[in-house]
Amino acid sequence: MKDSPFAFRRHHRLLTPADFQPLFDQPEFRVGGSTFLLLVRNNDLPQPRLGMVVGKRRVKRAVHRNLIRRVARESFRLRQAELTGLDVLVLVKATPAQFDSQALRAELERLWDKLLAKRGQA
Repeated sequence: MKDSPFAFRRHHRLLTPADFQPLFDQPEFRVGGSTFLLLVRNNDLPQPRLGMVVGKRRVKRAVHRNLIRRVARESFRLRQAELTGLDVLVLVKATPAQFDSQALRAELERLWDKLLAKRGQA
């Protein structure tokens, strides 16, 4: 069975602390918005990988943390063809003004566009 180009499989995720640590220590790009911060590094792999940090300190309710994760995962899944060869860590740096999936998705789309523009300049 052939994978869809939009699938989000296990190999598209950052899984271990060893996967996350280089992004925290030496990101090649940082792209920030009002709610999210993206830390990005080249990964020398054919596919992009996504990691997320949605802390309880920033987002108190589990239902809201899960919403943020769902929206970020879906946004990444749809844009992964453009993000080939990158490890991306999505951090929640501030509590969102509203927990509306459309507003969260719109901010992430702006950040993906900024990231691609920065990547094109480098």
